[in-house]
Amino acid sequence: MARTLVEQSRGQADLATKTDALLDRLPHPDARDAAFERRYLSHLAAKHGRLTIYGIDLYRSEAEWPLDMAYLSLEATGSGEGAADAIRLATGAGREEMADAAWLATFTRHQTDPTAAYRTRSVRADLALVEHHRILLRGQAGSGKTTLSQWLTLAAAAEEPVEGMTYLWGRVPFVLPLRALTRHGERLPAVADFLSAADCPLPAPDGWIDRVLSAGRGLVLVDGIDEIPEAERGRARTWLRDLLAAYGEGNRWLVTSRPTAVRDDWLAGDGFTELTLSPMARAEVTTFVQRWHRAAGPGAASYEQPLLDALRANEDIGRLATNPLMCGLICALHRDRRGFLPRGRKSLYEAALSMLLERRDRERDMGSPSGVELSEDAQIRLIQRLAYWLTVNGRTQIDRERAKTITAEAIPAVPEAHAVGDPDKVFAHLLQRSGLLREPTAETVEFVHRTFQDFLAAKHLVERWDIGLLVSHAGDDQWEDVIRMAAGHARPRECDELLRELLTVADSADGRATQLRVLVVAATALDHATEVSPDVREEILARTAEVVPPRSPEEARALAAGGRAVLHLLNGPGDLDAPDALHSVIAASHIVSGAALPYLARFADHPDLDVRSQLIWAWPRFDPQEYAEEVVVRLDPTDLRYFVPGDEHAGELLRLGLRPDLLEIGERVSDEALARLLTACDPVFLRLRRAGKQHSLTALAGLTRLSSLVIGLNSTTVWSAADLPAGAPLAALELPAAWPQEGLRHLERLEHLHTLNLWRSPLLTAGAWVQLAALTRIRTLRIDCNDLAFCPDGVTLDNVKTVHLTHDNHPELDRLVRLFPTLEALHLTARSEETVDVAALAGLPGLRILRTGHELTGTEHLPPAVEIIT
Repeated sequence: MARTLVEQSRGQADLATKTDALLDRLPHPDARDAAFERRYLSHLAAKHGRLTIYGIDLYRSEAEWPLDMAYLSLEATGSGEGAADAIRLATGAGREEMADAAWLATFTRHQTDPTAAYRTRSVRADLALVEHHRILLRGQAGSGKTTLSQWLTLAAAAEEPVEGMTYLWGRVPFVLPLRALTRHGERLPAVADFLSAADCPLPAPDGWIDRVLSAGRGLVLVDGIDEIPEAERGRARTWLRDLLAAYGEGNRWLVTSRPTAVRDDWLAGDGFTELTLSPMARAEVTTFVQRWHRAAGPGAASYEQPLLDALRANEDIGRLATNPLMCGLICALHRDRRGFLPRGRKSLYEAALSMLLERRDRERDMGSPSGVELSEDAQIRLIQRLAYWLTVNGRTQIDRERAKTITAEAIPAVPEAHAVGDPDKVFAHLLQRSGLLREPTAETVEFVHRTFQDFLAAKHLVERWDIGLLVSHAGDDQWEDVIRMAAGHARPRECDELLRELLTVADSADGRATQLRVLVVAATALDHATEVSPDVREEILARTAEVVPPRSPEEARALAAGGRAVLHLLNGPGDLDAPDALHSVIAASHIVSGAALPYLARFADHPDLDVRSQLIWAWPRFDPQEYAEEVVVRLDPTDLRYFVPGDEHAGELLRLGLRPDLLEIGERVSDEALARLLTACDPVFLRLRRAGKQHSLTALAGLTRLSSLVIGLNSTTVWSAADLPAGAPLAALELPAAWPQEGLRHLERLEHLHTLNLWRSPLLTAGAWVQLAALTRIRTLRIDCNDLAFCPDGVTLDNVKTVHLTHDNHPELDRLVRLFPTLEALHLTARSEETVDVAALAGLPGLRILRTGHELTGTEHLPPAVEIIT
């Protein structure tokens, strides 16, 4: 009977979640809106619900797979709260409130500057919008930016909540690929034109998009800032800012770009958090390879394990398998060549082109379906003209008629194509059978991936020896890969000339950022080149050393693109101050090679916590066992929070006898591994990430030393307050989107709890406020300003002395004054840069501290004793 009651309770909770989401989808009384929205979401699910897996179509298998089966969740890193999340819970609370000695001993170091530590954090890219409503996501070509947009769209448009992605269900996605919106140089679309601009054929009711965005239900996905010319990016930012000014409230925004397309603070003033897609970690590569071979059919199974072994043993190939595109090509080539792989990036691309252009139809016994037979070389010579035009004009899409014209103009110089006699048939053959081109719309043509465009444009530029054109674009992010690949295509003397010219450009650069970019392009071109004279190589490395150490995390990541050669340029810990040491470690930790481990291990006992934190955050990028034995086992554990992303990492901590006091547990750690690790460590601080309702939190109940707990759960997870360790001195607690089944009332059993963070939780209903008011031990509270409107009249929390309030434009401070009449410290965290009027705070006679990061008005009304900290 008990089990039946529990299952019924869980079913009711799940039903309530779905019902609430359905109600959210019907904010407007006009039934036409609801009917259209259902059609629109179905259209998006069909359009974006499948993922192309490169190379699969060579083997009589489906080239596309359902996205919810094929999608691989990746990590993103960036500046953020990181491990200071729970520490911030205690900020502003007087030390006299922290009676627990373990709590004091662990967190005293962070009280003066709780945001200093752990500046770099790692999050699951598809869950980043849970916490940050506006994100600028950077990623290399092929890293999965567009696929992520597809996945978010599918999660929002699905008929039933997608496991782990419920936070988006009920939102309305608007997918805006900039390469398509600006292909004719026209103005970016007004809100009313979003659907037509994105080639959606459905006619929306008048004003529907405005009503959705005004209600804060939108998911706006702006894909590819880097795929429009640099001169047009300022116009795109103005367009985006206008949208934010009109519809910023409540909606979620994702803008994607290549890493160096826009400067670091390009959207920072508009409240955007910057994240960068991480290279695929070893576990992610393994998962991808397994899924690829499953998709390719029974005949591919025998190649799966040999490829995994090759990726582990062959570092050159392993370094290429860092994103979904390259992993897919490597899988296809490994099977196509019956277990043998080309060495180096250029050879890999050439083999891929051969596979797509010449062997594709032959392997599938297709004959000549277009009636045209062209050799691999003839097709490349024609297609590279299109790549050249697109690159020179700063585009990734071309009008179909213009593409036909360019092809027709190139045909006379290619005898095989000229012999066909009909340019239209040649163009149709290239479009339909080459495997390199596709039609996103009936009027446009693009490459199946930008990487192939860059590779073929570089080939054409080298054949023409347009070195002046290459060098003149040395500081242009859209040309970085083109220049690197040009070094690979060039003959030795040509390559030396190109590299020397790049050094000249670096000498004349008007800023350190441009100089660093050009030098890194030159340094990485060394790995692409077939042969480089020793003096040119030494000169490039010597000049790159002049910008070492990097001065910021952004510079560090840019420098890391130089590869293993950079490791020899970085100084050791004895020659660096703390900031330079941190940036050097960031650079080395982004060079995913076993060669980086000895350098990183030298910093394992560094006195600066930020440096050691970067070392532990880098663990997922490397082989778990090798990194644990070289780096993790040597770390000074003082105040260090250990990030444990998966079962292998948890196993390594146990195998090596490491028992950290501060732990962060990632989504890939199973309940069984979690229980073993927590039993062994009994941590003082724990941040627990969980996605999906299959996880259990029962492993927490036996903890005896826990002082601070951050629970990161998906809103579908069902759990109980009985899972919390009542016997531990739990002083600070952050609750997730999924509250315990019993609500807040059973938190009273936690006798030491004085700090509660609810800002990521569901809206506080009237009943929740009543339960919260009954928790009379709470001294510090973090909430969202939207919660204040739901507090019933007459409810006050006299016991709360410190409030952290996250707000949008105009927080209702008068409500806050009535709710917390004895408040002593207020911390305002804005999601925008709006000025805040704080005159209402004059009603708090005991207020002593006001901490804020934005401009205030009305301060003249505050008591003189109030200290304003900005």
